[in-house]
Amino acid sequence: MVNSSPSLIQLDQFLVCGLGSLGQHCVVALKEFGIKVTAIALTVPTTWEIPQVPDLLEGLILGDCREQKFLEEAQIQQYRAVLLVTGSDRTNAEAAFAIRLLNPDTRLVVRSEQENLNQLLGEALGNFIAFEPTQLPATAFALAAIGSEVAGFFHLDGQSLRVVNVLITAEHRWCNSRLVHELDTRNRRILFYLPKEGATLAFHHWHPHALIQAGDRVVYAEITENFQENFISPRANSQKPSNASHPRRRSPHAENVQSWQSIWQLQYLAAWLATGQQKMQQKIRTWTHQYIASLRRSNFQKQIYQVTLICGLTVVLLLLLGTSLFLNYYPNTDLYNAFLMTAILLLGGYADLHDNFQESGVPWWFRLLGLTLTLAGTAFVGVLYALLTQALLSSRLQFLQSRPPVPLQDHVVLIGLDAVGQKVAQLLQEFQQPVVGIALGGEAEVTSLPQMPLITGNLLQSLPKANLSTARSVIAITGDEMLNLEAGLMVRRTNPHSYLVIRTFAQRLSDNLSQLLPQAHILCAYALTAEAFAGAAFGEKILSLFRLSNQTILVTEYNIESADTLCGLLLSEVAYGYGVVPILAATAGRGESRKLMPSEELRLAVGDRLVVLATIDGLRRIEQGRITPKQWRVQVDQALTTAAAFEGANLMARITGCSLSMARDLMDNLPGVFRSPLYHHQALRLVRELGRIQVNAQVVPIQPK
Repeated sequence: MVNSSPSLIQLDQFLVCGLGSLGQHCVVALKEFGIKVTAIALTVPTTWEIPQVPDLLEGLILGDCREQKFLEEAQIQQYRAVLLVTGSDRTNAEAAFAIRLLNPDTRLVVRSEQENLNQLLGEALGNFIAFEPTQLPATAFALAAIGSEVAGFFHLDGQSLRVVNVLITAEHRWCNSRLVHELDTRNRRILFYLPKEGATLAFHHWHPHALIQAGDRVVYAEITENFQENFISPRANSQKPSNASHPRRRSPHAENVQSWQSIWQLQYLAAWLATGQQKMQQKIRTWTHQYIASLRRSNFQKQIYQVTLICGLTVVLLLLLGTSLFLNYYPNTDLYNAFLMTAILLLGGYADLHDNFQESGVPWWFRLLGLTLTLAGTAFVGVLYALLTQALLSSRLQFLQSRPPVPLQDHVVLIGLDAVGQKVAQLLQEFQQPVVGIALGGEAEVTSLPQMPLITGNLLQSLPKANLSTARSVIAITGDEMLNLEAGLMVRRTNPHSYLVIRTFAQRLSDNLSQLLPQAHILCAYALTAEAFAGAAFGEKILSLFRLSNQTILVTEYNIESADTLCGLLLSEVAYGYGVVPILAATAGRGESRKLMPSEELRLAVGDRLVVLATIDGLRRIEQGRITPKQWRVQVDQALTTAAAFEGANLMARITGCSLSMARDLMDNLPGVFRSPLYHHQALRLVRELGRIQVNAQVVPIQPK
């Protein structure tokens, strides 16, 4: 996006402060935009994680980015944006203040996990955005562990959206009955369509009129209502016979296909019933185990109650008996003193009264009675003390750690509960996934997430307790790469069929692990988020990100300004010209204020807000204004009625954005070719809409000169 500030429009230089793992990835991501990047670092890295980084830098200044002399040496006034990505939040914050004093206009993109401080800094410094790089990809970790067809999940203006990657099977309701463009609805947008013979994974690189067949792959974004339905497999929801299919679209052998589909549907139903029976049996076994355990706990508690009652009644009886005897046989005493002497004896105070017995000439049998009360009191009161202590300790532990039991199977094992691990755990719980956490250190980890089963201790002790052999997925997400590697290898040895997700920070380790464990999901936290930092450096707001076929898809928000490369464009031109997918458009005082899955006919104006799904290449093209040229035209052959010609002109003006007079001039002089060039998808849509109102038209390519 072109910055509207005249003093910065021609500045094409960016500064990266800190050349750790994240800093090096940010340099690579920024260079994809074709810009100049300079870096400030305390020392030259002894080993470059990304070997080509030194060649990508315009300059490297050794020094402290907080000190004015090094910022002036770097000529801080010339930079459009500064990325502060050192490993210290304090250093990044101090450097942000120093830079703002020297350059009041440059954009600051800061690495920081202090949310409240980030908000305050944004208000104080302006043109400021902060990210915690390890927490941005939390959704990617959670979705990788689930292993469902849901590839992405995010929120926009209070609405939940998911990205679904579905492989079309022969029994799928879309198979041989839908064209690709027919899948676009008010709640759904097609992102990728990959025919079984292969295709490029890029937005809009498919033919809208292709018939969906078995073996094809469809990726789409859709609005979803609640978390509980988010992660039920879309395939399971779609395996229903569709009697309302479009018969006009069927191939010549459609009836044979339909009969085979019926057989496959019966087989699928049988498999589904068998799977349901197995799940029901497992639920019954789980319920039985839990019921037996509850019976044992209730019997144990009942026995404790009985012992407490017996001991309490015995102490009361001894207290009454002793008081009565002292009152009747002990000389010169009253009821109050008799009660106190009995209580003292029951509490073990025989020695305190022994001298009084001898001085008063009390008979031997009375002293023997006192000794008996002391011994009985020691026994029964001691039991009451023990039971009371147990009850107090038990209630305290239950208050601190009241957690459900570890699931028996089909659960997610989460190793590591730092800030990122806790975020992943919260997402898994929101996704209605059974999860057990393994905390390897820190009291903060033990007391967090009380509704999640928790295991504490070292890795060797904890993994066997997590029912690892029956787990569905395992996420090794601690802050120690070597510990994650050790956990991954232990998991692969115990349960080679589970989904394994390993968090890394170094790209070299990620590449090596991907070769060593080809079935595992190796996610480098810094590689995932560097593209978000780079996009934010150009003034955009990165709302979320997710991974799809080794690509990072960024959920990016644009606020349209007068000098922006998007201002004045139709959404169809934004989508097909820059290779992105608009999923939300909010207009400024024009008609409907906000629309998810907006119409392609909307024209962007100053003050509008647009949210798109884009790769880093799409963001780069928008930033540079490098729009794909239009290479197609529409030839209108005839309008079957006068009303069709009138409506056709209106339709043409709305879809293409041309003037109404230009469209009416064409419809009054048929046959003719619409002079304005269009994108292929845009032209095909115009032809389809014209056909519905009885206007015959066709798409023709623009012949090169």
